[in-house]
Amino acid sequence: MPALGPSTRSVHLTEVVDPATGSVVPPIATNSAFAYPDVDAWLAAATGQAEGHIYSRNSNPTTDRFEAKVAALEGAEAGTSFTTGMAAISSTLLALTGKGSRVVSVKDAYGGTYLMLTEILPRFGVDCVVVDTDDADGLDAAIAEGCDVLYLETPTNPALKVLDIARTASAAHEAGGLVVVDNTFATPINTQPLAHGADLVLHSASKYLGGHGDVLGGVVCGAAELIDRVFRYREIAGTGMDPAVAAQMLRSLKTLGLRVERHNANAMRVAGWLEDHPAVVAVHYPGLLSHPGHEIAKRQMAGFGGMLSFELAGGMAAVKTVLPRLAHAYLAANLGQVETIVGPPATTSHVELTPEERAAAGISEGLIRYSAGIEDAEDLIDDLDQALSVL
Repeated sequence: MPALGPSTRSVHLTEVVDPATGSVVPPIATNSAFAYPDVDAWLAAATGQAEGHIYSRNSNPTTDRFEAKVAALEGAEAGTSFTTGMAAISSTLLALTGKGSRVVSVKDAYGGTYLMLTEILPRFGVDCVVVDTDDADGLDAAIAEGCDVLYLETPTNPALKVLDIARTASAAHEAGGLVVVDNTFATPINTQPLAHGADLVLHSASKYLGGHGDVLGGVVCGAAELIDRVFRYREIAGTGMDPAVAAQMLRSLKTLGLRVERHNANAMRVAGWLEDHPAVVAVHYPGLLSHPGHEIAKRQMAGFGGMLSFELAGGMAAVKTVLPRLAHAYLAANLGQVETIVGPPATTSHVELTPEERAAAGISEGLIRYSAGIEDAEDLIDDLDQALSVL
């Protein structure tokens, strides 16, 4: 049988008819605890000798279904879910590191991740080395000096830089390290990092996996042994996903392939149009031939994603002038929704950083992050045209 297409996979992977009711839609297990007929059966489930759930902070049938679905989409053995994307990121890093561990990453990462690496983990005695994203030789050198965890994000948020997962993963494995990739921007429809050598892949599920801006969540997938390590931290930290949220996520995942196809197409159209606009000094989108990482993106991405960013010559003053004029885009701190969402890093991805820290990370105050929704591309372009005309 030929390989299934992205939408078929999104709809059918891991789906089963509920044996008790015949329901096609997974039931929501909202209960806190699960009862057993006797102590022996209870003890067997509690100690992992038999299948079963004890308490929803640890596991729940509905969240299990969500974790299995994302793991299948990523080609992973297992997954575990969280309240938010940052809970997934922080829990994974804390589960895999300890005093004396060394983490290597790149500057162009989500602002919360950057602070986790530069402020939080060092408090626990973790050595974190953050390398210039464009310095491939510097990244290799940092890995060779010692690497317990290599943490990557590709495409990066918000500069849309592309990292070669296979090359860097090989270097990290040679140094004895584990490779974690944030796949939020690409989604499992466009990229499957595990197939390129990553050990763990994570998502802010609040973005494309949820897709409608009405839920928060995170998820990590990979080999069962590694997921068990992350899960053990997660169950004690108490950062597991709510089953009602998992049910909403499961509903949304069925349209993931369809939505991402439209996001990809719209972002490509918008990026190409912006590249020729006189008020725009730079467009960052891996689908453009002008993008420095275009060839790498072609090798490891099935589509170039719905995210792009562009820079205005007038800096923050220009951003403040243009954004309120947009009629078909929301000024909000999210992405990956069916609606187009826009905003500067100062209020979105890097709100936690000072202007000086953003400048040090190479993020200009004139940068606009643009999450292309599923509207008609012509309408999005017309909207940008009238908003930019003021410049």
